[in-house]
Amino acid sequence: QVQLLESGPGLVKPSQTLSLTCTVSGASVATAGVFWSWIRQAPGKGLEWMGYIPLSGNTYYSPSLKSRTTISRDTSKNLITLRLSSVTPEDTAVYYCAKSTYSGVDSWGQGTQVTVSS
Repeated sequence: QVQLLESGPGLVKPSQTLSLTCTVSGASVATAGVFWSWIRQAPGKGLEWMGYIPLSGNTYYSPSLKSRTTISRDTSKNLITLRLSSVTPEDTAVYYCAKSTYSGVDSWGQGTQVTVSS
């Protein structure tokens, strides 16, 4: 059973860097045909894909967030990380990590609320 667990601070001040970790169990973060994504949902808005990392370790980001987003992985610890720099209140959202294939997302973490506020 694949389980994803997001963790990190729930409150971040504007201009700081948001750092979240997705701990994966039941599957390897280095698996062919599997993509590990970060997705967020701001209040009153739809899901927003932020980026993903596949087996190769290459990263792909939403154009709107690319300049501020870094996704990385630690294969030894089997986790995926997210860093979002220079945050503003507009970055307040529930952040999810997700496992997907070409067929779409098949596993989600429970999500973690992050509020950007001074």
